[in-house]
Amino acid sequence: MNGPIQLTSTIPSVRNSFSRSPLRRGFLLIPLALVLAWFALSPAPNAFGVNPPPDGGYPGYNTAEGYGALSSLTSGIENTATGFYALLSNTTGSANTANGSYALVYNNADNNTATGRGALFSNTTGTDNTGNGANALYNNTTGIDNTATGSAALTRNTTGNYNTASG
Repeated sequence: MNGPIQLTSTIPSVRNSFSRSPLRRGFLLIPLALVLAWFALSPAPNAFGVNPPPDGGYPGYNTAEGYGALSSLTSGIENTATGFYALLSNTTGSANTANGSYALVYNNADNNTATGRGALFSNTTGTDNTGNGANALYNNTTGIDNTATGSAALTRNTTGNYNTASG
Protein backbone atom coordinates (compact mmCIF):
# COMPACT_ATOMS: atom_id res chain seq x y z
CA MET A 1 0.00 0.00 0.00
CA ASN A 2 1.02 3.42 -0.48
CA GLY A 3 2.18 5.66 2.27
CA PRO A 4 0.29 8.62 3.50
CA ILE A 5 -0.08 11.49 1.15
CA GLN A 6 1.59 14.62 2.27
CA LEU A 7 0.16 17.89 1.18
CA THR A 8 2.42 20.82 0.73
CA SER A 9 1.19 24.27 0.22
CA THR A 10 2.96 26.50 -2.26
CA ILE A 11 2.30 30.18 -2.25
CA PRO A 12 3.09 31.78 -5.58
CA SER A 13 5.50 34.64 -5.47
CA VAL A 14 3.54 37.85 -5.70
CA ARG A 15 5.31 41.11 -6.48
CA ASN A 16 3.86 44.29 -5.18
CA SER A 17 4.56 47.77 -6.42
CA PHE A 18 7.14 48.31 -3.72
CA SER A 19 9.36 45.53 -4.95
CA ARG A 20 9.41 46.53 -8.66
CA SER A 21 12.72 47.51 -10.07
CA PRO A 22 13.47 51.23 -10.46
CA LEU A 23 14.09 50.66 -14.16
CA ARG A 24 10.50 49.51 -14.66
CA ARG A 25 9.18 52.57 -12.84
CA GLY A 26 11.37 54.79 -15.04
CA PHE A 27 9.75 53.44 -18.19
CA LEU A 28 6.39 54.58 -16.84
CA LEU A 29 7.56 57.97 -15.60
CA ILE A 30 9.47 59.05 -18.72
CA PRO A 31 6.39 59.29 -21.00
CA LEU A 32 4.49 61.10 -18.26
CA ALA A 33 7.33 63.61 -17.86
CA LEU A 34 7.45 64.18 -21.64
CA VAL A 35 3.73 64.90 -21.80
CA LEU A 36 3.95 67.35 -18.89
CA ALA A 37 6.96 69.08 -20.47
CA TRP A 38 5.10 69.42 -23.78
CA PHE A 39 2.19 71.16 -22.02
CA ALA A 40 4.54 73.39 -20.05
CA LEU A 41 6.50 74.50 -23.13
CA SER A 42 3.59 74.87 -25.55
CA PRO A 43 2.67 78.49 -26.33
CA ALA A 44 0.01 79.96 -24.11
CA PRO A 45 -3.17 81.21 -25.74
CA ASN A 46 -3.01 84.90 -26.52
CA ALA A 47 -5.76 86.93 -24.89
CA PHE A 48 -5.49 89.76 -27.43
CA GLY A 49 -5.40 87.67 -30.60
CA VAL A 50 -2.16 89.30 -31.84
CA ASN A 51 1.43 88.31 -31.44
CA PRO A 52 3.24 90.02 -29.82
CA PRO A 53 0.47 91.32 -27.57
CA PRO A 54 -0.01 95.09 -27.24
CA ASP A 55 2.47 96.50 -24.79
CA GLY A 56 2.25 100.26 -24.90
CA GLY A 57 5.22 102.48 -25.69
CA TYR A 58 8.70 101.99 -27.07
CA PRO A 59 11.86 104.03 -26.36
CA GLY A 60 11.74 107.69 -27.33
CA TYR A 61 8.03 108.00 -26.48
CA ASN A 62 7.12 106.03 -29.61
CA THR A 63 4.05 103.83 -29.84
CA ALA A 64 3.42 101.22 -32.51
CA GLU A 65 0.78 98.58 -33.07
CA GLY A 66 0.35 96.65 -36.28
CA TYR A 67 2.49 94.52 -38.57
CA GLY A 68 5.50 96.56 -39.71
CA ALA A 69 4.38 99.70 -37.88
CA LEU A 70 7.44 101.90 -37.11
CA SER A 71 9.68 98.91 -37.86
CA SER A 72 12.50 101.00 -39.42
CA LEU A 73 12.73 103.58 -36.64
CA THR A 74 16.27 104.39 -35.46
CA SER A 75 16.24 107.78 -33.71
CA GLY A 76 12.84 109.44 -34.25
CA ILE A 77 10.88 110.38 -31.15
CA GLU A 78 7.23 110.89 -30.21
CA ASN A 79 5.74 108.93 -33.13
CA THR A 80 2.50 106.98 -33.03
CA ALA A 81 1.79 104.33 -35.65
CA THR A 82 -1.30 102.16 -35.63
CA GLY A 83 -2.06 99.83 -38.51
CA PHE A 84 -0.42 97.56 -41.07
CA TYR A 85 2.80 99.26 -42.31
CA ALA A 86 1.94 102.59 -40.66
CA LEU A 87 5.12 104.75 -40.65
CA LEU A 88 6.97 101.73 -42.05
CA SER A 89 10.01 103.57 -43.52
CA ASN A 90 10.31 106.26 -40.85
CA THR A 91 13.83 106.20 -39.39
CA THR A 92 14.49 109.69 -37.99
CA GLY A 93 11.17 111.53 -38.35
CA SER A 94 9.59 112.78 -35.12
CA ALA A 95 6.17 113.83 -33.82
CA ASN A 96 4.22 111.95 -36.50
CA THR A 97 0.88 110.21 -36.11
CA ALA A 98 -0.24 107.52 -38.54
CA ASN A 99 -3.52 105.71 -37.94
CA GLY A 100 -4.56 103.25 -40.63
CA SER A 101 -2.99 100.67 -42.89
CA TYR A 102 -0.35 102.16 -45.20
CA ALA A 103 -0.57 105.60 -43.54
CA LEU A 104 2.69 107.60 -43.91
CA VAL A 105 4.48 104.51 -45.26
CA TYR A 106 7.46 106.34 -46.83
CA ASN A 107 7.62 109.22 -44.35
CA ASN A 108 10.94 110.39 -42.92
CA ALA A 109 9.89 113.91 -41.89
CA ASP A 110 8.41 115.61 -38.83
CA ASN A 111 5.00 116.76 -37.60
CA ASN A 112 2.69 114.90 -39.99
CA THR A 113 -0.72 113.46 -39.15
CA ALA A 114 -2.33 110.79 -41.32
CA THR A 115 -5.64 109.20 -40.44
CA GLY A 116 -7.10 106.67 -42.85
CA ARG A 117 -5.87 103.89 -45.09
CA GLY A 118 -3.14 105.25 -47.38
CA ALA A 119 -3.27 108.80 -46.01
CA LEU A 120 0.02 110.62 -46.83
CA PHE A 121 1.23 107.29 -48.28
CA SER A 122 4.04 108.72 -50.46
CA ASN A 123 5.18 111.50 -48.12
CA THR A 124 8.97 111.42 -47.77
CA THR A 125 10.26 114.78 -46.53
CA GLY A 126 7.14 116.96 -46.42
CA THR A 127 6.48 118.40 -42.96
CA ASP A 128 3.46 119.71 -41.08
CA ASN A 129 0.89 117.94 -43.28
CA THR A 130 -2.50 116.61 -42.20
CA GLY A 131 -4.38 114.00 -44.20
CA ASN A 132 -7.70 112.74 -42.85
CA GLY A 133 -9.51 110.14 -44.94
CA ALA A 134 -8.61 107.19 -47.10
CA ASN A 135 -5.83 108.17 -49.53
CA ALA A 136 -5.88 111.84 -48.48
CA LEU A 137 -2.64 113.48 -49.72
CA TYR A 138 -1.71 110.04 -51.10
CA ASN A 139 0.94 111.27 -53.60
CA ASN A 140 2.40 114.10 -51.51
CA THR A 141 6.18 113.64 -51.33
CA THR A 142 7.80 116.94 -50.31
CA GLY A 143 4.88 119.37 -49.96
CA ILE A 144 4.59 121.17 -46.62
CA ASP A 145 1.75 122.61 -44.54
CA ASN A 146 -1.05 120.89 -46.49
CA THR A 147 -4.42 119.88 -45.03
CA ALA A 148 -6.68 117.37 -46.75
CA THR A 149 -9.94 116.13 -45.27
CA GLY A 150 -12.01 113.48 -47.02
CA SER A 151 -11.44 110.39 -49.07
CA ALA A 152 -8.80 111.06 -51.77
CA ALA A 153 -8.64 114.80 -50.96
CA LEU A 154 -5.52 116.40 -52.50
CA THR A 155 -4.51 112.95 -53.71
CA ARG A 156 -2.64 114.37 -56.74
CA ASN A 157 -0.61 116.90 -54.80
CA THR A 158 3.10 115.93 -54.84
CA THR A 159 5.15 119.03 -54.03
CA GLY A 160 2.60 121.82 -53.48
CA ASN A 161 2.65 123.79 -50.23
CA TYR A 162 0.01 125.49 -48.05
CA ASN A 163 -3.01 123.80 -49.65
CA THR A 164 -6.34 123.01 -48.00
CA ALA A 165 -8.94 120.65 -49.48
CA SER A 166 -12.17 119.18 -48.17
CA GLY A 167 -14.33 116.62 -49.85
